[in-house]
Amino acid sequence: MDRIRRLILKLGAGGGALAAGLLHPSRAFAADWNKTAFDAKALVDALKNIGAAGAAESAEIVIKAPDMAENGAVIPIEVTSHIAGTESIALLAEKNPFPLIAYIEFVNGAEGYISTRFKMGQSSVVKVVVKADGKSYIASREIKVTIGGCGG
Repeated sequence: MDRIRRLILKLGAGGGALAAGLLHPSRAFAADWNKTAFDAKALVDALKNIGAAGAAESAEIVIKAPDMAENGAVIPIEVTSHIAGTESIALLAEKNPFPLIAYIEFVNGAEGYISTRFKMGQSSVVKVVVKADGKSYIASREIKVTIGGCGG
């Protein structure tokens, strides 16, 4: 009985707030995603579709990831951008079936830092693309995989 009562109260309060205009559900959703970039099967196409085809190498992008991953299904990675005005960070794995792993946008001067886990089916070069002030910068790191994670 308590569960039903709580559910009704939650739904009623949420619906009332929505009707009163206090909640804006469209603002809670993530930004539009770049389907073309995520569907690209070649690294060159993914880079082109995120607008980073001519990215310049940068030592101001720090990639912290293992040199050798025992399990390609769960590879931890941390990326820190020391480039002022970082607007986005993209992660790409050269030999993945779909190279673009993640694309994160930063707003209101947020720190250019991400920490996540991803999959790779085989040893590959991981590329990080940072956009700042309308320019693209790139850094790379090779990660060797002993057990595949993308169906391997």
